[in-house]
Amino acid sequence: MKDEDQQLIGKVALITGASRGIGRAIALELAGRGADIVVNYLRKKSAAEAVIAEIEALGRRAVAIKANLAEAAQIEAMFDQIEAEFGRCDIFVGNAASGTPRAALELTDKHWDWTMDVNARSVLRCVQRAAPLMARHGWGRIVNISSPGSSRVLPHYSVIGLSKAVIEALTRYLAVELAPQGIVVNAVSPGLVDTDAVSAFPVDLQEVFQYAAGRAPARRLVTPADVAGLVAFLCSDAAAMIVGQTVLIDGGYSLLV
Repeated sequence: MKDEDQQLIGKVALITGASRGIGRAIALELAGRGADIVVNYLRKKSAAEAVIAEIEALGRRAVAIKANLAEAAQIEAMFDQIEAEFGRCDIFVGNAASGTPRAALELTDKHWDWTMDVNARSVLRCVQRAAPLMARHGWGRIVNISSPGSSRVLPHYSVIGLSKAVIEALTRYLAVELAPQGIVVNAVSPGLVDTDAVSAFPVDLQEVFQYAAGRAPARRLVTPADVAGLVAFLCSDAAAMIVGQTVLIDGGYSLLV
């Protein structure tokens, strides 16, 4: 094992929405670098248990916790369980996301509240519980998963994009507040990734994927493993002076007009 792969031994990482896609890849990557993992999920218990089995096969400890992140009481209960089982939380990855694909003029209060609560407000609530646990040891890493839709207008993405903009602004404010305590906060903004999450959008996915891969200078889509590798780097001591940034990972797609 390389030295950089041992830095997370003894750390505990909570990844929200970790039963599939990008969250699963992050959980496995951090486990591979030595961290014990808390897999948060909402509905798919069998998928969460499969991730737990993969993590345990790597020799790390893992637990799956079901929690609806739109509910403050369930976030509190999740952290109560983390404290009881691990006694610490060193890394928080705010990956869970939801939202109904709608144009802005079609949004209802229900669409707005659900999306903002799950995608944005949950990050603040989780950090409010996680930060004191990190501060006890003078070390912590918080990485929030955003999207280019935070600043670009994407089809059917209105309230989701708005929630991602909130996440990026919150990342900056938290970074300034928490850096003096040794807690580093950043965000990662992946380009188009082929996961189950994009299947909800009313578009021809194969056509979109082919176009995006052909247009990107890297000539391929971003993968969950690509995102996980970047998150792991931001959790490392080598990235300690990257503070309050939103790091774009899109294979160069956004460089072209």
